[in-house]
This record gives sequence, structure tokens and C-alpha cells, in this order.
Amino acid sequence: MIGKIKKGKSFGGCIRYVMGKDNAEIIASDGVLLDNIREITDSFNYQRMLNPKIRQPVGHIALSFKPEDKPILTNEFMAKIAMEYMDSMGIKDTQFILVRHNNTDNPHCHLVYNRIGYDGKVISSQGDYKRNEIATKKLKDKYGLTYAEDKCKTNVKKLRPAERVKYEIHNAVKKALKSSKTWKEFNDNLAGQGVKLEFVKRSREIKTLNDIQGIRFTKDGLTFKASQISRDFSFAKLNARLSWNKPETEQEFEPKKSKQESIRPMEQRQSLQGNGLLEGGLGLFLPSDNNPQDEQIPYDELLRRGKKKKRKKGLGL
Repeated sequence: MIGKIKKGKSFGGCIRYVMGKDNAEIIASDGVLLDNIREITDSFNYQRMLNPKIRQPVGHIALSFKPEDKPILTNEFMAKIAMEYMDSMGIKDTQFILVRHNNTDNPHCHLVYNRIGYDGKVISSQGDYKRNEIATKKLKDKYGLTYAEDKCKTNVKKLRPAERVKYEIHNAVKKALKSSKTWKEFNDNLAGQGVKLEFVKRSREIKTLNDIQGIRFTKDGLTFKASQISRDFSFAKLNARLSWNKPETEQEFEPKKSKQESIRPMEQRQSLQGNGLLEGGLGLFLPSDNNPQDEQIPYDELLRRGKKKKRKKGLGL
């Protein structure tokens, strides 16, 4: 069981989509006239006017199950699971319809609800993705539902190009992590599988790990943020697992630290200068999306600039 969350502006478009599939059937609802698509849409739109300032009043969540669970997923049982899911997500005291689709091998239903409650207050979406993860896991464990198979077992040949590359990157990262202790080894292992690793920087200069915003993977000309592949592949999580293997000579290029700086956690002030990983050619620091004007600075250029500054300050040749 998985939940895919969306928000939108148009009830009409959402209702036409969920009701337009062959054999679509409403298996649960509340506060909505159900005679036809027009009445359903009007019911939602009347209530949204209780709080017209909300630009995205449409809540839409697709709940999908594995084919192995199909024999037990009667309409009544699917509706029961969906209602418990709604309760865990804080979706209460508002209009909704639950529409089951029968057009795929995976049993699934679409929950369309009004984010404007009966009291005119908006149903918050803050923390939705985390709550969704907790709620679906809880329900799978409670009712013995099938967990999704490991991505490593997916037949990528049947996927569309972009999805295929995502799975190939996922599998390559998993494989690389098994035999990597440092970022340098990790990068080399990925490169051997045709995957390019890039760091995204927050600011113009890379001085500490805090200056790295995230990472991206590229394969077959397609680039994805780490979070698009797996939340387990974020920079923070990978950095907790991989070391930088800093050489002892690094201190030659680090500026003197104040007493205040010296008590910071090591991971916050660890310098990237002098790092073997970047010297190996990985150092393509991409500007973040929030700073498109930032330049890409290879590691050797950062090192050269650092040496120049020290000469000017009389810190030695």
C-alpha cells in the first residue's frame, strides 16, 4: 500500500479524472451529492466558498495496493482502510468521495476531499508526506498487506525511459555503497556503472560541508536530484555513511579559527579543500536552483585561490 498526495485548484478537473475511468465506482463519501459529475463538483465548490482565499482547496490522494492483496480487498474493506488512513492524516469533518478504479492490476482508489472543512477552516497539509509514510506502514502491518518489492528486483526493461534510468541509478547507488567507505570510492564505483555524481552548492565558495546543499545523479543524459531516487540517498544520509578521507596536509590551507568556531561540531566545519575526492575530477559543484548566478568552481581552482589569499596575508609561501 502506498499513498500519492496531490493538491489542486479545480474540483471539476479532478472529479472528471477520477470518475472518467471505466468501471469507476464510488465506495464511500460524505457531504456530497452523487447523482452526476456536475452535482459532485458543485457540492465541493459550494463549500470551498467558505474560505475563498485558499488557492488549492482540492485534496487528492491515490491509495494503491499490491496485486497480491486483491482477493481480500472488497469495496467495504478498501473503504475501511481508506477511512482509517484519513483519520491518521488528519482529514476529518469535511466532504470527500472515495472512488475505486479497476483498470490496472494494482487495486487502487482515489480519495478526493475538500481541504476547506465544514467549519470553513483549512485542513493543514504540513507534514503530509511524513504522516503518509507512517499511516501506510501502520495499516500494512495492522492488516498484513503486502509491502512493495525492493527496487533492485524491478524489471526495468518494462519501464519508460525516465523511470528506467531512475531504477538503474537506484541499483547502481545501492551496489556502490556496498563496496565504498569514502566519497572517492563511492564516486569511482558509480562512474564504473555509468552514473555521474555531482554536488549542489549553496553559495559561491565551498568552505565547509554546510556549503553543500545536496547531490544529483546523471545517467544516459538524464539528471535527478537524490531525493527523486530515494530519500535514503540524501547528502546528509550518505555523508553520515561515507568519509572524506581528509589528508593531514589539509590544515595548511585552512584559515585560523576563532575559539567560537573551534567548538562547532566537526561535521559542520570540516573543510573540503585538499580532499582527494575532488582532486579526482568529481568537483563539479553545481549552483543550487536558488542561486542560478553562482559559478561552477572545480576543486583545484578553490585550492589555488586559497593559497593566494595566504600569501597576501603573510601566512607563508
